[in-house]
Amino acid sequence: MKKTGFWLFLRITKYMAGETDCMSEHAQRPGMLRIAAAVILGIITGTILFLIVALGIGAVNDRMGMRIPINLLIAENIFSAILMALFIIICIAGFCWQVWNTPSEMDREDFGPEE
Repeated sequence: MKKTGFWLFLRITKYMAGETDCMSEHAQRPGMLRIAAAVILGIITGTILFLIVALGIGAVNDRMGMRIPINLLIAENIFSAILMALFIIICIAGFCWQVWNTPSEMDREDFGPEE
């Protein structure tokens, strides 16, 4: 079975609704506040990464005289808009994955100190 983005979206929504358990047996589902923080951090990080990459590509364009169609004008350039959306989606997915796979501080206290 080919796993598409829609399939992944369905798995995540089922997990969020509590219908399936994707995590280990002792880890609880992350709180909505942690997920919201991961989404906000992903948006901010993705935007900053896009700006850094677009400025770097712009510097290469100016020095080398190349015609790479990436710049900071996301409203006028579809390539820039797609690149920015791609960076934001990747960053949100990365931070959400980190939240889902890292127990919260309260979960860590339940295990007790390791000796």
